[in-house]
Amino acid sequence: MKYIDEFRDGDSARHIADKIATEVKPDLAYNFMEFCGGHTHAISRYGIADMLPPNVRMIHGPGCPVCVLPIGRVDLAIRLALDQGVMLCTYGDTMRVPASNGLSLIKAKARGADIRMVYSAHDALKLAEQHTEREVVFFAIGFETTTPPTALVLRDAKARGLRNFSVLCCHVLTPAAITHILASAEAREIGSVPLDGFIGPAHVSIVIGSQPYVPFAQTYHKPVVITGFEPLDVMQGILMLVRQVNSGRAEVENEFSRVVTPTGNVAAQQIMAEVFELRESFEWRGLGEVATSALKIRPEFAPWDAERKFELVYASVPDHKQCECGAILRGVKRPQDCKLFGTVCTPESPMGSCMVSNEGACAAHYSYGRFRDLALVDKGPKAFKSIANQA
Repeated sequence: MKYIDEFRDGDSARHIADKIATEVKPDLAYNFMEFCGGHTHAISRYGIADMLPPNVRMIHGPGCPVCVLPIGRVDLAIRLALDQGVMLCTYGDTMRVPASNGLSLIKAKARGADIRMVYSAHDALKLAEQHTEREVVFFAIGFETTTPPTALVLRDAKARGLRNFSVLCCHVLTPAAITHILASAEAREIGSVPLDGFIGPAHVSIVIGSQPYVPFAQTYHKPVVITGFEPLDVMQGILMLVRQVNSGRAEVENEFSRVVTPTGNVAAQQIMAEVFELRESFEWRGLGEVATSALKIRPEFAPWDAERKFELVYASVPDHKQCECGAILRGVKRPQDCKLFGTVCTPESPMGSCMVSNEGACAAHYSYGRFRDLALVDKGPKAFKSIANQA
């Protein structure tokens, strides 16, 4: 297949769905976690869950970079903008993540802070070049996908001697999060959600390759299938996981072979290693403190490290008591299990981070599954048949 519409062909999707239905064993439960929010979005948008047998369950994971950003990190950025008067630059989704005292970056901007949405880390660097009289801070978030561009701008800033530019680094690492989920007490407790396999992230795997997932297959005996974001990619990935479970295998397979290689993008890995080093620990929203799960800027780049430059001190802040984002990110609950979902918490007025980003599980379910799920609860199987006919 070469074109995007071929990866969204309905007949092909039904053909794969028929294969899944045929090969699934009725006496087994298949619980698969799609780590990446992009997969959650695809599953909701294209109705993939409705095409699966009842005993095949897709569970949301913590692979949304905005969702896992803890309140305390957003508070640091807000304090830089409001108290230190810096020009703060960040990606669009980050602007609306709820912080302390009812604030967010976009609300701080409304109070007069100079906070700007940028499309790339390089955009922030250009602003620093254009406004040499101002301190410009790039609030850098994301997994391994967005980390290399941040490394490049830090290297460029050092090479140019651009001392009015710095980075507030909140880059996190995928393998550490998966390890934390598998090793958590909840994963071992009776009655918690068991995990039988993972849909591995696509964009992250382009950078790090497929090899870092091998320990999950070997140590925890959990199959991993690295999968693209198109609906046929996801369907094929689920079929590959079903086949591994049925045969008792636990291997790393690469459905997204048209882009992902075993070793990944070596040049990107080298620039990351040049500029960043591991943090001993980092707080994730929903997961708490996770050892060696994030990156910090190396001492050689200290003048461009906003945490050192402005002597920032991190303080953990608990989420809203009724917000279930943490449990949703761990795969313990679904968005519909949250009392706030679709009522006081909507994309227009998010109470938790999972409702902010398009990659967030709550946002995906609100946009593509909320009314369908309510109809199913209220009216039963006949409603489902009616909705399917309308689709």
